[in-house]
Amino acid sequence: MGAHSKGAVRPAPGTVRPATPAASSDTAPLPQVRPPARDRYFDTLRALALIRVVGYHTFGWAWAGLVFPSMGIMFGLAGTLMAKSLERPALTVVRSRLRRLLPPFWFWGVFVVGAMLVHDWMPGWQIVYWIVPLGDPPGNAWGEQAWEILWYLRTYLWFVLLSPLLLRVFRLAPVLVLALSLAPVLVLNFVWAGPDNRAGTALWDLSTYLFCWMLGFAHRDGVLQRTKPALVVVLSLAAMAYGGWYAFSHQAEYGTYDLDEDPLAQAFWSAGFVMLLMWAKAYFRIDFAWLTRLRRTNRIVTVFNARAVTIYLWHEIALILAVPLIDRFWNVPAFVRYLPLESQWFMFGVGWLLIVVFVLLCGWVEDVAARKRPRLLP
Repeated sequence: MGAHSKGAVRPAPGTVRPATPAASSDTAPLPQVRPPARDRYFDTLRALALIRVVGYHTFGWAWAGLVFPSMGIMFGLAGTLMAKSLERPALTVVRSRLRRLLPPFWFWGVFVVGAMLVHDWMPGWQIVYWIVPLGDPPGNAWGEQAWEILWYLRTYLWFVLLSPLLLRVFRLAPVLVLALSLAPVLVLNFVWAGPDNRAGTALWDLSTYLFCWMLGFAHRDGVLQRTKPALVVVLSLAAMAYGGWYAFSHQAEYGTYDLDEDPLAQAFWSAGFVMLLMWAKAYFRIDFAWLTRLRRTNRIVTVFNARAVTIYLWHEIALILAVPLIDRFWNVPAFVRYLPLESQWFMFGVGWLLIVVFVLLCGWVEDVAARKRPRLLP
């Protein structure tokens, strides 16, 4: 769940090379070709997005999505990687994505489903969504805080399945298709709200983040880089202005200006924000290569990206477990005296410690899913 540099041009197989004299002392050895490096700009954005998600679920900040729309950014990055991957046969790419996503989901689901069964939950046929989450997996209220985050996996899975078709349509008329990708959320918001079931929920989420996913295609194909900077900036700011205005002008309807509660505002704010990030990356050739010189920071970014699915799946459980754990701290007088047990920031810190534990205990599933040797940390 990075861009790659182009490889060196090699002579075609069977090409006859001219004879060369014996190597002399001033003959330089051929440089060894290294595999393409990951794009640390995208890796850093993904790491920050995950941190923001955990922060939002800890503090409930309504303004967090305005400062950094994590979901839009993650879908934009995933769209870029998907467009690159589809240079290979589509079926191979889709199978690879499913293989990387589903085993960590199944492993996590065993614990969540098992815990809900213990707490008097009895599923019907909808339990098939715990095998392939094309719809929201069922559950009871006891486990809701853990499974309510699965909308992202469901939406990502649908985008993966639809991407071969979406990319083909996008390349027919890139600018027009990109602009029209905001139409579905407008239709759902003003014309037809869709069915009131799992399909309707999935349709809303797909429509909300469709533009961000297509932006990933546009970045990969160089569409943003070829667009005039002034036009990109004006359109991006206009989209953010409309999204922000809609969020604040409809607080009475949604009870908050939180973008996560307002799909139309989320779609337009994320569209403008992610477009600026993608365009700046292409136009200014930002790669964050300097990050590799900061060993600890670079290492953290590496771990976040290699364990992105694990962090996302297990972070809510970590925050749930942090509450009874901190309750136990109140029985220790020294903790009561010296630790800020009532602070949400303290719970945020404890939550991250538990996330680290889950990464160490469960992250290896991502290695197995990627057909790599299992490791505690990548």
